[in-house]
Amino acid sequence: MSDVTLDHFKRATADIGANGDNDTLPFDIDVRFINENQERLAELAYRYFEYLDGLPKKDTKPLNVRDTINSLDVFSERLLVPTGAAGFRITTKIHPLWNIYLNGLGVAIAEVHEPMRSDRVHSYRFLSQGNKLFDWTSSWRAFREASIADCEAVGDRAVVVQTDISSFYEHVYHHRIENCIDDLFSEGSKVAIQVDRFLSKLASGRSFGLPVGGQCSRILAELLLSSVDQRLTEEGIRWRRYVDDFVLVTNNQADAYRALAFLSHALADYGLSLNRTKTTVLTGKHFCDYVRTQLGGAGDDSSKLREIDLHFDPYSDSCLDDYEALRETVESLEVRALLDLELNKGQPDTFLVAQIGRTLRYHSPGVALQLCGTLLSPKNLHAFRASWTTIMRGISTVRKDDAFTDIFDGIDMLLDAIPEHSPHLLLAEASCLHFLRAIRFRRTDTRGQYVSRLYSSTPSQSVKRACIDCWRQWKDRPSFIRIRNNWSSINPEEQRMLWLAGKDFGDDGKNFRAQEKRSTVNYWRLGIEQDGFPTFADIYKKWCA
Repeated sequence: MSDVTLDHFKRATADIGANGDNDTLPFDIDVRFINENQERLAELAYRYFEYLDGLPKKDTKPLNVRDTINSLDVFSERLLVPTGAAGFRITTKIHPLWNIYLNGLGVAIAEVHEPMRSDRVHSYRFLSQGNKLFDWTSSWRAFREASIADCEAVGDRAVVVQTDISSFYEHVYHHRIENCIDDLFSEGSKVAIQVDRFLSKLASGRSFGLPVGGQCSRILAELLLSSVDQRLTEEGIRWRRYVDDFVLVTNNQADAYRALAFLSHALADYGLSLNRTKTTVLTGKHFCDYVRTQLGGAGDDSSKLREIDLHFDPYSDSCLDDYEALRETVESLEVRALLDLELNKGQPDTFLVAQIGRTLRYHSPGVALQLCGTLLSPKNLHAFRASWTTIMRGISTVRKDDAFTDIFDGIDMLLDAIPEHSPHLLLAEASCLHFLRAIRFRRTDTRGQYVSRLYSSTPSQSVKRACIDCWRQWKDRPSFIRIRNNWSSINPEEQRMLWLAGKDFGDDGKNFRAQEKRSTVNYWRLGIEQDGFPTFADIYKKWCA
């Protein structure tokens, strides 16, 4: 039996359809496309896996797994994402079919690997069933609470080390990942070499780095660090881990130093190193007090807001009761007063501001508008920049909800002012994408000018797609015709968005599709097409129809 089955790709498509393709970016229309074509896309990915699985690994010319994948044109794009008050990182947007493919391989890996993992790891615990790949109850909070319990078990003499890995995802060596995967599967398995080659494609030929934002990378990161986890356990060190955050609980200062040295050696074997600026050694009491403050336990509004789980599952049996209970809890808090307190701080609490952004839809329209006004004020927005993503997501959620119709004009005025007073906050592509999603509900002259200039100036295909999506939502015919006339010179990713937009422009769109229907066969070719089976282009065009 093959290491990878059709069910693995079905899990991958279900997860993307339900939860998105990249957690740092807004939902792209491709997420809806995947959600509504799960079976066909999973079958397409699996057929290609079967083809590759039947080839030799390498050294057999001209057909082998390595060279076949190397010959593919795998679309991906590196996008800048703000992190913290002054930092940035890179996330990767991947073509929808290749994202499904990688995640399908990831599901197969996680299925085998999960029973081998230590219960001291709290990040991305794989679920064997459902449209969610990971157990949400195994969370960062659970990690911190378990660390407190370990500390209390040692007693008053406890000394705690907190540390994390420096630029973890960027420094993961692909060959190490390949070896770890090979250890999981049978000798003839092609999974490891496939993952290695696709990672190399996404890293522009480099032999290191995991693409940030997708599920497969999380699975691969956990697989690699399991070897380090094992060594810590064998050494008798009391430890906890969440992704690349480690907590080591020891009996004294000397043991703390020895444990930290051991962890450094273990990571060095994999080309990784600790972040010196984030490494701290605390007494057990100070650590517990710090974490309890971090988690919120004082019983005030700030603590209650931190503790709220803002995930609302509409498919739950008690979804209406859950929603009402959550709304009542939020309405009972003095959120406006909390936000005012954050404004008076030199460095606002990023998580608390983000949590306020998440609560917008649970307030009355009047309160929601007041909060939006504070969050988007020219004098405040820069201070809240670390929470930009969550703020924009919260505003987008309110802006598309008819229950808030009375405040749409007010929100739109606040949004239209941002490119004028805070253009620097739109420089990162991820921030720009979140902003475009918030303004796509209605065209104004200000927005029309901004999107037109942006489309002409940005090199990012993802941003250009989002611009076209705005024109689609606004039914901006002049912009549609302008881009339609440049069909042959635009990127296939833009072409797919323009093709979707065609249905919103009557005869102009219909005639455009009829004229260019044959050209899509070549423009959207992935290199995996098989005679007698629907192609990715076929599935996409049928969905658009």
